Amino acid sequence: MGEMENILDSIERPLLFASKNSFSHLSNIKGLESTIRQITAIGSQQSVASSDKREKLQRIAESLKGFDDMPISEKKDSVLRAIEILGELRKNPSTSQPLNLSTSDMPSAFDLLASRKSLSTSIQFIKGVGPKLASLLEKKGIRTVEDAMYFIPREYQDRREIRKISKVEAGRVETVTGDVLAVDDVGFKGGRKKFFEIMVGDGSGFIVGKWFHFNLRYMKGRFKKGDKVIMTGEVRAFGGQREMHHPDIEPFDDTDKLNFGRIVPVYSLTEGLGEKTLRRIISQVIAGYLDAVIDGIPQFISGEKGLLPIREALRKVHFPDNGDDISALMSGNSAARKRLVFDEFFFLELGMALKHKGVILEKGITMEERGGLTGRLRKLLPFNLTMAQERVIQEIKRDMASNHPMNRLVQGDVGCGKTIVAFISVLIAVENGYQAAIMAPTELLAEQHYLNIHRFAENLGIKIALLTSGIKGKEKEAILSLIRTGVVQIVIGTHAVIQDAVEFKSLGLAIIDEQHRFGVVQRGIIKKKGDNPHILVMTATPIPRTLAMTVYGDLDFSVIDEMPPGRSPVETKIYNEKEREKVYAVIKKDVEAGRQAYVVYPLVEESEKSELMDATNMAERLKAVFPDFRIGLLHGRMKAEEKEAVMKGFKDREIDILVATTVIEVGIDVPNATVMVIEHAERFGLSQLHQLRGRVGRGSHKSRCLLLAQYKRSEEAWKRLKVMEETTDGFRIAEVDLEIRGPGDFLGTRQSGMPDFRVGSIIRDAVLLAEAKAEAFRLIEKDPHLSRPENGLLREMLGERWKGRLELAGIG
Repeated sequence: MGEMENILDSIERPLLFASKNSFSHLSNIKGLESTIRQITAIGSQQSVASSDKREKLQRIAESLKGFDDMPISEKKDSVLRAIEILGELRKNPSTSQPLNLSTSDMPSAFDLLASRKSLSTSIQFIKGVGPKLASLLEKKGIRTVEDAMYFIPREYQDRREIRKISKVEAGRVETVTGDVLAVDDVGFKGGRKKFFEIMVGDGSGFIVGKWFHFNLRYMKGRFKKGDKVIMTGEVRAFGGQREMHHPDIEPFDDTDKLNFGRIVPVYSLTEGLGEKTLRRIISQVIAGYLDAVIDGIPQFISGEKGLLPIREALRKVHFPDNGDDISALMSGNSAARKRLVFDEFFFLELGMALKHKGVILEKGITMEERGGLTGRLRKLLPFNLTMAQERVIQEIKRDMASNHPMNRLVQGDVGCGKTIVAFISVLIAVENGYQAAIMAPTELLAEQHYLNIHRFAENLGIKIALLTSGIKGKEKEAILSLIRTGVVQIVIGTHAVIQDAVEFKSLGLAIIDEQHRFGVVQRGIIKKKGDNPHILVMTATPIPRTLAMTVYGDLDFSVIDEMPPGRSPVETKIYNEKEREKVYAVIKKDVEAGRQAYVVYPLVEESEKSELMDATNMAERLKAVFPDFRIGLLHGRMKAEEKEAVMKGFKDREIDILVATTVIEVGIDVPNATVMVIEHAERFGLSQLHQLRGRVGRGSHKSRCLLLAQYKRSEEAWKRLKVMEETTDGFRIAEVDLEIRGPGDFLGTRQSGMPDFRVGSIIRDAVLLAEAKAEAFRLIEKDPHLSRPENGLLREMLGERWKGRLELAGIG
């Protein structure tokens, strides 16, 4: 290597670090300007330095002038400018242009930098786009060249062969071309809603395209008599006339090889953005920028799995070859799509594998069960634990006794007894002289954990504190001080627990409840509150295996798959608004027999005013319907002590019917309650309905869950509610909920910190997900830090995909 190459490498290294993980280190970097200035000065004195090279070295130094005092956005721009000039010095094409990587050599970290710059080019700078079109593309999530590449077609049309209209067959999707013979909008009988139709003929026959409930003015303006068009849709036959309903239609030009004579991609559009326009833009992106895409998956994996190279996959997913199988394309089983899905899943699971391996490599806190507190708790409990609870406690004890941090997910159906398992884990930490934190996603859940645990804690002489964002001023300062000094041994709270102001004396265990409402980032933050504390994640929402594999791939699993004895199955039935009196009759019968009932209203937002009004109005209405019964009210705006008083009143049978918002979703245990009425049931997710149903059936009496759905329910809502009637298996319900709503909705919020899925579906592509996971974990088993030279690029790309949010041993 020559003198100048050494100089350029010395400049490249700090610039690479500055741009690493989407520039996540920029705020911590100091002295970059002086470092680069010294190196460029040495370079300028080299005998091999031409005047052109000296000028470029000078420009690199100038681009970083005043670096330490710049805002982050300017720092990023200055680093990119320096990288661009460095690219010119290395005789690479300017990185503002599409990068042409050599396929024979393994890409370097510099190639990756140049690739990033190229692919992050704004879509606005593609020929013929401009600001107006860019704003339409942004509505579809297309802001950059890379976004356009991964905007995958929703379907394909086979335009390789265009049939004569006389030859098309009813029941088949066909493509025809011809002249517009007539354009009209027509009223239904009685002058009701109109539809729009176009008659198209090709000399062999004619066919009518029809659009119902459409923007008639828009359609009339698009086509006129005599226009040449191409039309694709399912052919229907009505009284000898061929029709297509809501076909795709475009102007036809047989010299246009992008849109005709081939398999054509069909994209999801927005008003003002046409298929031809989008095809043209994506075609330009593929032609101009495809060579900038770097293939991150190791060649030995691609070879074993028979995966296409990434560039070929991106080209073929948008513009298939004419010899490709149209049925594989339409069903989502093409080799091109398979490659892109595997790519997404592989980088997700590689991150999970590293997180898991990182935990194993980390030194943890060894904790042994000493028996004092846990033994005393068992004597206080009015019941024996189930075999499943005991098994999971043993798994947790093994983890806590090892010299690596526990990272375990405990899941089980509603009412299986996770809270007591968690509390025994907490007591082991306290017995060993450490603090424990329990984090819940809402103030209500945090308060309920506090109410359930503090009675036992007081009996055991343990100091416990509740910390939520609602606690302010001197009260908050006092709690923070007690946590800092170690006086408080158990902290229960919301996100407030991981705020900067919270300092633990010795955090040994963190329990995260309802983890699906938190992101992986929060788990990382709470770990930093102690010296590698043990992490226990609990969820009362059964998670389908496919989703659990994806979201919690870095955790060990425990399942409490047994219910405490004495539980009776809950009978579930759907009622519509007209059947309300039947629902009231069930409540009346059970309450007169000495039982109790819940009536629940949906809570869309905790702060929503209508929630208070609806629940209050329902309580007043029920007092009129049941004048002899005692009605209680529970909603999210009540203070903690008010809620505790109402819950205690219900538990002590001083309240017959409890009207509530979804605050009772988790945590209340009243064996005498046998009726759960859920108003507006169609507004809930299945898993949430299942949670609510779990509040009854806790005693030996027959229990019912009555779902009151509004009359105008959609077919999907009806299908969802029927599942509740058919099964009480939480895992089966979760699978259906996931199928209907998709992972993003099912999880409640997008998992912050995880790579997005632009192509793959964890339900549809479950087999590929399992394969990608196996390969990722196999790779990390061989190279736990991704430190081998051949995995250097992989490590950089992984950090890029996870956007700097991987907290790993041996990385970064």
